[in-house]
Parts: sequence; C-alpha cells; structure tokens
Amino acid sequence: MTESRGTGKYEQLLERCTHVPPIATAVAHPCDDSSLSAVMEAAQARIIQPILCGPADRIRRVAKDLGVDVERYEIVDVPHSHAAAARAVELVRLGRAEVVMKGSLHTDELMGEVVKRETGLRTNRRVSHVFVMDVPTYHKPLMVTDAAVNIFPTLDDKRDIIQNAVDLARALGIERPKVAILSAVETVSSKIPSTIEAAALCKMADRGQITGAVLDGPLAFDNAISAEAARIKHIASPVAGDADILVVPDLEAGNMLAKNLTFMARADAAGIVLGARAPIILTSRADNERTRMASCGVAALYAHARRTTAAVAA
Repeated sequence: MTESRGTGKYEQLLERCTHVPPIATAVAHPCDDSSLSAVMEAAQARIIQPILCGPADRIRRVAKDLGVDVERYEIVDVPHSHAAAARAVELVRLGRAEVVMKGSLHTDELMGEVVKRETGLRTNRRVSHVFVMDVPTYHKPLMVTDAAVNIFPTLDDKRDIIQNAVDLARALGIERPKVAILSAVETVSSKIPSTIEAAALCKMADRGQITGAVLDGPLAFDNAISAEAARIKHIASPVAGDADILVVPDLEAGNMLAKNLTFMARADAAGIVLGARAPIILTSRADNERTRMASCGVAALYAHARRTTAAVAA
C-alpha cells in the first residue's frame, strides 16, 4: 500500500464520533492480527462496542499475541467463519447490534449471509458499497460508489446506489451533498449508455425519486472534480468542481478509479456497505490504521443518524 499523506479529513470525521456513544458492533470472525487489532483500536477510541463472533479460543490466542485484553468485551463462541458471519447478522436482527464488521473472512462469505432472503438483512433498497476517500489533492472528503458490490447496476440499482450514498453523506454532516454521475463525456449520447442513464437519474431527482442532494450528469471525471476544467468546457453546474459523491457507471470503472486515487494520489479509502438493515464495515489487511478507524467512524455516525431519525419518526 502506498504511504498515506493524511490531510486531516478523517480526523475531522472522527472528532464527530466523540459526541456519539459507542455503537454495538457484531464483528464476524476477528481471528487474525489485522482484523482483531482494527477492532481493538476502534473500541479503545470508543467508536464501537464490539461483540466478537468466532472461535473463542482462537480469538483469545490472537489477542494474547497482540497483547490486548478482549475479556472486557462479549465473545460469542462459534466454530468457524461461516457460523461467525451468520451469528453477526443474527445479532442485528435481534436488535443487539447496529453495525456488522468484517473480520478475517472473505467478503463474499459475510455478504452471503447479509443478503439471504429469510435470515439476512435485506431491505427494499439495493445493497451498495461506498468508499469515503481522503484524497490529498482534493479539498474535501470524496465518496466513490459503487466500486465493490454491484457489477453492472441497472438504472433502478443506480437510484438506490445514489440514495444510499446521499444518506451517508448527510449522516456525516453534509446537508445537501453534490452528486456527480460520471461518464466519459459531459454530453448525452445514444452511443454511450451511461450518459443516458445519468440524464435519467438527474430527472428522477427532479421528480423526487432521489432526495436530499443536488445531482448533475453526465460529467466526465475532470469536470466533476475540477472547477477549472468545467470552466474551460463552459459547463455551468452547481456540482462541477465541487462534487461530494462520484457515481461510476459500473464496478470496473469504480474499482479502477478508487485504486488509481489510492496508489497514484496517495488517497485513503474507508469502505462501508449500505442498503441493508445495518451498515457493514469492510476493512482490508492493506488498510492503514487511520483508514480502519475512519471506516468504523463512518459506520458509527451513519448508525447513530439512523437511530436518531427513527426516534424522531416515533
């Protein structure tokens, strides 16, 4: 992983977490040094209150090797990673946890339990992934969606992908996020289907099918993040050059964009999955400490915002 040049954007986000009580978090199979240390860091910072789901002896052995005390936290003893994923999901369904966190198991194994029709955490929304990125060359946090879950999203999928990201941005304190729907060009062309979908999504926002944000698209990447590029191309837009959220045409484009920013621009990328009954924290062994903490912080703020909204509605 390229060395991070943190700019303070994540630290500002984590500062918001100090005003939120620790969020009960079901951690699926934290059975290696990387995953358990990430949990302990977030717990010690009082961002999460972990419930550790996995083989208890193995969790305690890893904790001993790391020199950390896990006995102050609840350990749910299950025999293997598949059972750990199922139990973590069940804890959310039982109301005992508000967040799920990935440990040392494959993402597909955890997400398979999340999306099960009868026992999972499905809602009427499409599940999607958001990277909350600290890009040193950009003036504010930048979200990229979807770069990890939906391979070739439909127009209806993209509506949910955008709404999930908008809801997250608002939970992070962005009152009216600016959403740039990316394509290769900034004009609508029948030869490039993503431009037609971008235009349709903007009209859907006009009709109230997407709420809480300002949308524009299609926009090429340079127009979305550079006011100068937009000016040169005579693009008058409240989003161009000041986007909070970048919506990519498909997973391949999103994955390449996020990794380009990570390795070429030295960005950090905190990952979270939304659209389920609870946010899912996806950390990687390649993540540095501040990225792992930011992933937990993003999930905690989102869960807290949902709880507050539900309380007001009641």
